Amino acid sequence: MSCSLKLTNISYKINDEYLFENINFHLKHKDKIAIIGPNGVGKTTLLKIISGLKKAESGEIEIFHEKIVTEKDFERARKKIGFLFQNPDDQLILPNVKDDIAFGLFNLGFVKNTIQQKVENMINKLQINHLSNKITFKLSGGEKKLVALAGILVCEPDILLLDEPSAGLDNKSMERIGEIIKELDKTVLIVSHNLEFVKQITSKIYHLTQSGLHEVKNLK
Repeated sequence: MSCSLKLTNISYKINDEYLFENINFHLKHKDKIAIIGPNGVGKTTLLKIISGLKKAESGEIEIFHEKIVTEKDFERARKKIGFLFQNPDDQLILPNVKDDIAFGLFNLGFVKNTIQQKVENMINKLQINHLSNKITFKLSGGEKKLVALAGILVCEPDILLLDEPSAGLDNKSMERIGEIIKELDKTVLIVSHNLEFVKQITSKIYHLTQSGLHEVKNLK
C-alpha cells in the first residue's frame, strides 16, 4: 500500500523549548488515523507543519513520496490536502453557503458551470440541501462545520487534515460529522482530544507527547 504522508524527525520549538521532538510517522493511502492529546501539546501545530502553515525546527516531510521543502513545494502539495480548521469561523469566507462551498473551486480555475454542478453534487452528498441558501454566519456550530467540510471535499483533495472536527458540537452534529468522515474514501488524519469520537472512525490512534507519537493500544 502506497504512503500518502511521511514525517521524519519533525521537531518544533517555542521560545527555545521543544513543543515536540523527533516525530516519525507515516500515513498510508486511505488510512484513517487519529492523534490525540491534551490542549497545548501541539496537535494543531503538527497539522499546520504538514500543510506548510508553520515551519518545523527540523525534519523532513514527504507527500506521495515527494520531499516538501520550499514554499513552492508546499503550494503544490496543498492542492492535494484539505485542512478543516477547529473553528469553522476561521474557514468560512463568503456570506452565502453555496458561494462559500464554491470558493476553492474558483481558486482552482474551474469554469462556472462545472463549479455549480460540483457544488450541487456535494450539497446532495452531505445532505445539507436545507442549508444551501442560508447565511453562513447565522448557522449553528455543527452546520458551519458541515459547510466548511463541504468546501474542502468539493475540491477533491487526496489527504484530509481535520483539526478537532467534533469540538463544540452537540451529539447529533457530532454523530453526523463522524458518519461523513467514516464513509470518506480518502486518506484522513484527525487530531482530537475526544477519544470516544475518534475510536468510532479511525483504524489507529496515536498519543502525542513532547518525545513523539505513541500508538494507543487496547482501545476497547
